[in-house]
Amino acid sequence: MSTPPPPGPDQPQGPGQYPAPQPPGPYQQGPHQQGPYPQGPYQGPYGPAPHGAWSPYPYQAEPPVNGIAIAALVLGVLCFVPAVGLVLGLVALGQIRKKGERGKGMAIAGSVLSSVGLALWAVAVPTGVVADFWEGFKEGAAEETLSVQKGQCFDAPGGSLEGVTYDLDIVPCRGEHDGEVFATVTVPDGSFPGDARLTAVAEDECYTLQSAYALDAWAVPEHVDLYYLTPTEQSWRLGDREITCIFGNTDGKGSLTGSLRNDATTLDADQLAYLESVRDLDAVLEGEPEDYAEDDLDANTEWAAEVRDGVAAQTEALRGHTWPAGAEQPVAALLKELDTARGHWAKAASATDADTFYEHYDAGYAFYDGARTIDVREALGLDTSPPEYDYEDDSDAGGSDGGGGLDV
Repeated sequence: MSTPPPPGPDQPQGPGQYPAPQPPGPYQQGPHQQGPYPQGPYQGPYGPAPHGAWSPYPYQAEPPVNGIAIAALVLGVLCFVPAVGLVLGLVALGQIRKKGERGKGMAIAGSVLSSVGLALWAVAVPTGVVADFWEGFKEGAAEETLSVQKGQCFDAPGGSLEGVTYDLDIVPCRGEHDGEVFATVTVPDGSFPGDARLTAVAEDECYTLQSAYALDAWAVPEHVDLYYLTPTEQSWRLGDREITCIFGNTDGKGSLTGSLRNDATTLDADQLAYLESVRDLDAVLEGEPEDYAEDDLDANTEWAAEVRDGVAAQTEALRGHTWPAGAEQPVAALLKELDTARGHWAKAASATDADTFYEHYDAGYAFYDGARTIDVREALGLDTSPPEYDYEDDSDAGGSDGGGGLDV
């Protein structure tokens, strides 16, 4: 754009007169009629002209802020990756100088802060400060992820024990609750094993550990099932290595009331002695082969020999304990029954055909959870309602339905 020449003799200027048209200047793109100078206050070379007025100076936008300078400042303030912040600050200064962008102050500040951060890291790494900080961070993250411990009861969001959750509310066990923690399992460190592997470990370990928390299986209601909390890939990166085993309602939604804990912390010495002898025999009985005696007689007779020895061990444990007066007679009656059962299991172990095996198999099992057992339980103040066993599906570990669980 050309500027109007100053008034001269050949260009009289007076009130209401305008300069004569000028030929196109070297920077004009075509015929241009120079307008009058603006009326009103003077506008600087970079200020906008008043609305509706023409200005002889072109409008220039403010140069942009360099984005790398902003990133350098942010990293410098955070001091998380100081080397990157320093490099970005130097790159930003070069771009600002070439492109005329703004942000020089931010680039310099980011470089200075990053340099300080590098100095601090150089001191912290050899002294172990960084390692201690990271371990503390992981422990804090794990505490936030795993919010329940053995013996605690909780409510889950929405009342469901399946799916993914990030928070559990601890509540008293004496009232209604969604779940009760009965054990925790630490998974070996390493790369994330995957959801399927963690689920398999949870099902195996939690089933095994339930009897240590609820020693009396008769006292566990029929509507109670096993669930578990397992780490997610995200929580694993934060150091979460714990599987949490849980008692919950079989439908995964219903509430429980009261604690299911019955172990050394809640039982007296007599109750504990009886229930431990029962638990040991139950562990042997649960090892029954999947194949019938007609298909694998050897496996079944070997198992029968283990049951024979298990019954003998229970008999020895019961005879070796001093029982209270009210339990002496019921225990003595049970011992006679166990001696008879042991004889049948011995014959089943030496059977040469399936029919003989099953004849003594049935007779040996006749004592199990029978009238003599109920008499002993009543005398010891234990639950007297035998549980209902589901033998329809023996493919699950120990016949458990496996309630599934939550990812955390």
